[in-house]
Amino acid sequence: MLTEEIALGMRVRYPRTGTTGAVVRMEQVQGNSFAELDSTHLLYRTDQLIPAEHVKDSVTTITEDAKEVIRREREFAGGTGLQEALKNIDQSCEGGG
Repeated sequence: MLTEEIALGMRVRYPRTGTTGAVVRMEQVQGNSFAELDSTHLLYRTDQLIPAEHVKDSVTTITEDAKEVIRREREFAGGTGLQEALKNIDQSCEGGG
């Protein structure tokens, strides 16, 4: 992308890492033009940036109560299924290497 095409506040993406953000600052360093993104506060070469029209923000939603998960895990660990599984191993570490 040309430096002239980038403006403050513009949403851009750095395709090598998938980092997206809005340009908050432009800077010249040793003859190269860089843009700082609000998401990382790092400088990216402007010729490596592309416009980010359709940016999806991934949001992870936890729908299960942590206490319920802990209760289930304790129930499993204290049950006979895990104890039987542990009896059938020889306690060796077979890393395959």
